[in-house]
Amino acid sequence: MPPTSETLTAERILEATEEVLRRHGPAKATVVDVARALGVSHGSVYRHFRTKAALREAVTKRWLDRTSQRLAGIVGAEDRSPEQRLRDWLAALFAAKRHKAGDDPELFATYTVLAGELGGVVREHIADLTGQLTRIIAAGAETGAFRVTDPATAARAVFQATGRFHDPCYARDWENPGIQEEFTAVVDLLTRGLGAPAR
Repeated sequence: MPPTSETLTAERILEATEEVLRRHGPAKATVVDVARALGVSHGSVYRHFRTKAALREAVTKRWLDRTSQRLAGIVGAEDRSPEQRLRDWLAALFAAKRHKAGDDPELFATYTVLAGELGGVVREHIADLTGQLTRIIAAGAETGAFRVTDPATAARAVFQATGRFHDPCYARDWENPGIQEEFTAVVDLLTRGLGAPAR
């Protein structure tokens, strides 16, 4: 990319970093490559991100946050029942992960490597997602649709039980014939279980 007079912002750097990662992969992408793509010195990049690790962490968080933001709208959709919100939220999470893996496999593979290196960012992402699930399940507990005594524990259980449909280690399975039917069967089982009397 040729140099531009456009103001250098953290967001522009992150966009360029994502493109560099797509082209070179995490092992070969450097801050110098990002600076070159922006037409600036690498010192200009370091003024926004003090280290290469900080840049990688920020770009990974940005990538993960896209999924969280997409799902957040479902959590507060009070025109839908808590059960429908739960079903919609799980379906949207599965669709988002499949979309990332299928539409841009090189970038998905890159971020899978980066996420493995950046455990703190991944833990924050999972905490955000289970927090969203907790709010849906708590809403269901308030209306009596879900009979649970601890929505946070139930949310973690639902998240773990559906791992095959959102954990990147299962990405190869997501295009298998019958995967949508398997997903629906798991979600049906979980929603029935949440509606059962608490013990």
